[in-house]
Amino acid sequence: MSAPLAAGSSVAERNGAADRSVVDESTAVELQTGADGAGNDNGKLNAQRDAPVGGQAVLEGVMMRGVAHWAVAVRKPTPEQLEQEDREEGGSPIAAEGEIEVSTFPLTSSLQRHRALRLPIVRGVVALGESMAIGFRALGISANAQLPPAEDGADEDDSQQEISGGVWAGTVIVALVLAIGLFFVIPVGLTSLIKGQLHSSVLFWVIEGLVRTAIFLGYMFLLSRLRDLRRVFEYHGAEHKTISCYEAGLPLTPANAQRFTRLHPRCGTSFLLVVMIVAIFVFAPIGLPAWYWLVITRILGVPVIAGISFELIKFAGRNRRRRWVQIVMWPGLKLQLLTTREPDLDELAVAIAALEAVLALETPGELSAADLMGVEVVA
Repeated sequence: MSAPLAAGSSVAERNGAADRSVVDESTAVELQTGADGAGNDNGKLNAQRDAPVGGQAVLEGVMMRGVAHWAVAVRKPTPEQLEQEDREEGGSPIAAEGEIEVSTFPLTSSLQRHRALRLPIVRGVVALGESMAIGFRALGISANAQLPPAEDGADEDDSQQEISGGVWAGTVIVALVLAIGLFFVIPVGLTSLIKGQLHSSVLFWVIEGLVRTAIFLGYMFLLSRLRDLRRVFEYHGAEHKTISCYEAGLPLTPANAQRFTRLHPRCGTSFLLVVMIVAIFVFAPIGLPAWYWLVITRILGVPVIAGISFELIKFAGRNRRRRWVQIVMWPGLKLQLLTTREPDLDELAVAIAALEAVLALETPGELSAADLMGVEVVA
């Protein structure tokens, strides 16, 4: 279900003005400043508690998910903006200035229904698959929210044109094929070209791992340079700040959330870097079989690598206070500087609206261990 929340900047004023200058330091007992050597923003706060909530940036909005519900909050364009033929100014996307529309949905994870799926590594693969499905559905909702009303055949004045489900299904398939090909098939293919000169399986998987990581880092750098993604990265930062504010136990207001670092130890960006590194060790025992076996193992090994990486990233989130964990996660946090940007108060209001829609239906802190078993969420 969906409902408009407010219009324009009044959302930020309503949520932030009353508490704009008040962040009780006695309440923030589990906070530390970001200048701690862990890759955080200088002068920003960093929550020290892990909560079973996560999210994802979408087009002009944020998706938040809890244990049993998920929600998407999207800032819609105004009628005046929809009338513009080109919504870009100077090469940069223009911010939507309309009301916030919030849609909430129930979430019934297969992890809660089948005990066998709760096993370590297996639960990570299942949870990631479910997260991807929700993520693409949320992207579809946000994309449809940016479209103008249907011109012909609309039953209601607010009916909108929609991107079909088939288009999004095709997008998911193409994205998965490209990701596996770019980060797993191409690296092993390139390294196989010099396989005869290496004469060492150890040297082969080290070089393959370096090539894979280099391709990944280059890909992330290129994404960070795309102007069209700037606002998505800002909403990504808003998502992280909002989750950290909730994890710290502070009131969810734009002013409070703004004080937190935009980096988070459970971020999907950090997760992907962990995947690149874990892959090196997973493929090491395979040795140097024929090239086609190398390619097959790289494709079939993706779920195993994802499951192991998922367990590691969740462990880091739960143990973020440990110094050695901060050191290990430092590269992933630094990488988030490419995929997040500092959000403004209006963007934070959207992220807060999404999280509040989830919290209105459930209270993660009061759930039992049985409720949370196997439910893993990446921020």
